[in-house]
Amino acid sequence: MLDDFMIRAGLAGVGLAFAAGPLGCFVVWRRMAYFGETISHAAILGVALSLMLQVSIFAGALAVALLMAWIVNLLSERGYAIDTLLGVLAHSSLAVGLVVVSFISGIRIDLMAYLFGDILAVSHLDLAIIWGGALLILILVMWRWSPLLTVTLNEDLSYANGFNPKREKLLITLSLGLTVAVAVKVVGVLLIVAMLIIPAAAARTLARTPEAMAVIASIIGAASAILGLRAAFVLDTPAGPSIVCIAAIFFITITLIGTFKKIQP
Repeated sequence: MLDDFMIRAGLAGVGLAFAAGPLGCFVVWRRMAYFGETISHAAILGVALSLMLQVSIFAGALAVALLMAWIVNLLSERGYAIDTLLGVLAHSSLAVGLVVVSFISGIRIDLMAYLFGDILAVSHLDLAIIWGGALLILILVMWRWSPLLTVTLNEDLSYANGFNPKREKLLITLSLGLTVAVAVKVVGVLLIVAMLIIPAAAARTLARTPEAMAVIASIIGAASAILGLRAAFVLDTPAGPSIVCIAAIFFITITLIGTFKKIQP
């Protein structure tokens, strides 16, 4: 567990958890789980285009994820049924990405690494990108915490306080796009939504304030990353799914404890 690649993997997982924790709270509060899934599926298209054009995987995934976030935000404001819109965009982008991959020749592609992550292969450059993206997301969320929270609670109240709900919603969607791009190497595009939702959902039971929920979600995510890597090391299981499984165990345990306390006389 103290090998260099394991240390890098642990730092990558913790960096992702610090970004996904506070952002995941807004995903839970605003019921944006399907939105996050749409952006994560779009990242596969970004990976495919990056391989075809021979550019950085992170740059391609980031560009397409941000573009998809902007498109969804734009169309949702024009009266489109959001669930139908997300369904069309999510599955279409995933399908187009897989088709594009089939046309790429001369490059050995491990789709499983992009779908479910390859955290054990994180390099020093990947680590810098992950922590850089995580710090940027944390700064944005902390800077706009009050407006974001007010908009989430009540849009009319946000107008009364001088906040623009459309701008704050766009900030959340773009932050989600950045998080998905950062997470490609860690847990993969299909599991990032789980890392956004599960720690935040578990933290909701323990927290009494929104700020506490964000902090607890980050702690649960970081603990899931470390313990998931340990489980993968001991049991010889895939690292990304193992991390998500540990997060799920946290959620189930905390939920059961909370339920037991409620039914006690």
